[in-house]
Amino acid sequence: MSKLSVDQKNIFDLLKDKKADFLIPDYQRPYAWQEKECQKLWDDIFEFSIPENDATKFDTNDEYFLGPIVTFMNKNKKLEVIDGQQRLTTILLLLRAFYAKYGSMQDEQSRSTKENIEKCIWKTDEFGKPNLDELKIDSEVAMDKYKDEFLNILKTGIVEKGQKSKYAENYRFFQEKINDFLNTYPGYFSYLPIRILNNCILLPIEAESQETALRIFSTLNDRGLPLSDADIFKAEFYKYFNEKGQKDNFVKKWKELEELCESIFHPSQGTPMDELFTRYMYFLRAKMGIKSSTTEALRSFYEKNSYKILKNDYIFEDLINLANFWKDVLNQNVDRFSNRILKRLFVLNYAPNGMWTYFTSVYYLQNRDKDNMLDDDKFFEFLNKIIAFIWTYAVYIPGVNALRTPVYAEMINIVNDEQVEFNEFKFDEQVIKQIFENYEFYNRKPITKAMLTWYTFQNKEQELQDLSTNFDIEHILAKGRQEIDSTLKDKKNLECLGNKALLERKINIPASEYRFKDKKKFYYGFTTDKGITKVGTNIKDLIELADIHNNFEEEDIIERNNKILNEFYNFLKENNLFK
Repeated sequence: MSKLSVDQKNIFDLLKDKKADFLIPDYQRPYAWQEKECQKLWDDIFEFSIPENDATKFDTNDEYFLGPIVTFMNKNKKLEVIDGQQRLTTILLLLRAFYAKYGSMQDEQSRSTKENIEKCIWKTDEFGKPNLDELKIDSEVAMDKYKDEFLNILKTGIVEKGQKSKYAENYRFFQEKINDFLNTYPGYFSYLPIRILNNCILLPIEAESQETALRIFSTLNDRGLPLSDADIFKAEFYKYFNEKGQKDNFVKKWKELEELCESIFHPSQGTPMDELFTRYMYFLRAKMGIKSSTTEALRSFYEKNSYKILKNDYIFEDLINLANFWKDVLNQNVDRFSNRILKRLFVLNYAPNGMWTYFTSVYYLQNRDKDNMLDDDKFFEFLNKIIAFIWTYAVYIPGVNALRTPVYAEMINIVNDEQVEFNEFKFDEQVIKQIFENYEFYNRKPITKAMLTWYTFQNKEQELQDLSTNFDIEHILAKGRQEIDSTLKDKKNLECLGNKALLERKINIPASEYRFKDKKKFYYGFTTDKGITKVGTNIKDLIELADIHNNFEEEDIIERNNKILNEFYNFLKENNLFK
């Protein structure tokens, strides 16, 4: 069991401690507090310390809780700050602003308060005398170009006019607040800083390791963003490139990569950068020959042997190239992909699970040429193969966990330059036909929209659609119509694929009980009596149905359902997925 040291302390006791040697590590995010947060802190502390604007109403037994400070002792005997960086930094700026104001005051109370603040900001010798060259905090934040400015403010108490960092702005803010307080309540001035030191409480939590500290942070932190796995990886890259004298170039590229990932990845868990590292992890796993269907946590995978995986020149470039590949998928870049490839990628966008993104990432990283391009014919063959397999598996053995076993095996084949064949996982034709013909394709099941999207783009006349377009599932014979007419002998036909198609959400046919002949005008598009143009559908399948049929009845549903399924069986045969 992990050991923790937890001991509630006031600010003075925490910071004056000889062991108080804090380090804001390189993987932390830059200091982010602005005037809004500082104003809130000031207001709260002032209201607590000078209740009802009257210092005499203060109860010296009262405490004001500021929050936790989560740290661990690193190998250099410094307390790395995992949680509490923002409040700790701000408290030190506030104390430094008080210290600067007390510099010219010679009364006994002022001298005593000044000495107490000294012990919180600077390290002291065995006689308690501060060393004004050694602060009790240091910052190595990789992406914070103003960290030296912060340390200089603490040392000197001086902010130059041209300094516009958040450190400088917040220090100026506290200076102004202290001046206003001194002018408004001169008789109370000595009370405020001493009550901040003695009665404002922090909860220092010292963990035995970085991993434990990060886990505690994730549990405690419900405000702001917890450190992501990618933040830790960034620090390792930073160290690596700094040693090679390429720090500035790395910092610039990382920021660009972060912005790129934020524009293309929207994971349900973790950050966009975490998603990029996850997709790359599958490539590395395959290179290592890992077939296990149990995927370890992202950080656990990369941290082995002190993050040795990340300490290579090509890894960072690989990540950039992989992100650009997915940017071009999202943007449907015609300079990178042919129209037929873009159509297949569109279909995969509606896959019943996200495994295809990892599969395709491995394929891209292994098969790209020196210009980071893929062979169109081979890539088209690969995409057809994985659509056929993933779609079938979603009905045959539902759930992404089951899919891992065959896909992980094929990822290893990819990195060994072998064809993706699924030789050990081919399907029995009769079994698949029986399963599909008895499967209930309800709208709530992702495979339903996936099948309809695949069928839509089997039509060679179907034009590529924008990935941002929202599609709903259209019941061709309306559900409301069945309730009115009871047209169907077998009610199951209402929910089969033969009675469903993709339809743009914006078309939004207003009446669920419309007859097919009344719905046709919505498919074609029309102009209202008021001259408003209603744009029709871009789904060729629906237009062709409207051209052929005036009514759409049960026999039409059955015929279309058989057509969709038979075409899918043929698709599986073409991709050699039957035994």
